[in-house]
Amino acid sequence: MIRKLIIGIVLNGAALYGVTYLLPNISYQGGVMFFVIGGVVMGVLNSIVKPIIKLVTFPLQILTLGISLIFINALLFWFFEVALEILTLEGIAFQVSDIKSYFLAGLLFGIINWLLHLIIKNKSH
Repeated sequence: MIRKLIIGIVLNGAALYGVTYLLPNISYQGGVMFFVIGGVVMGVLNSIVKPIIKLVTFPLQILTLGISLIFINALLFWFFEVALEILTLEGIAFQVSDIKSYFLAGLLFGIINWLLHLIIKNKSH
């Protein structure tokens, strides 16, 4: 249980690193601690908030053949930014400069996280 939680935090933090590395319109402060805290916050958002949003938007997902999930991931990145502002942790900050970057971040985060989980799953078998 704890091992799975730690792996989830590390994978979310690594996916956040990939997003911040690849997208120039996204900035962060806090070094490694940002990615640890970010991994926790994204884990909570993906575990609690995302399923609720997916349930509410299920008809839209069917109509768009799942493409609306990119919008949901973009929304989660906005929630992530707001959550870090609300937490007001010393030296930890995250900023997305434009709406296009939210969508790109959501898409990249989903792809990177999926690939990392796929690699971990294959190594554990």
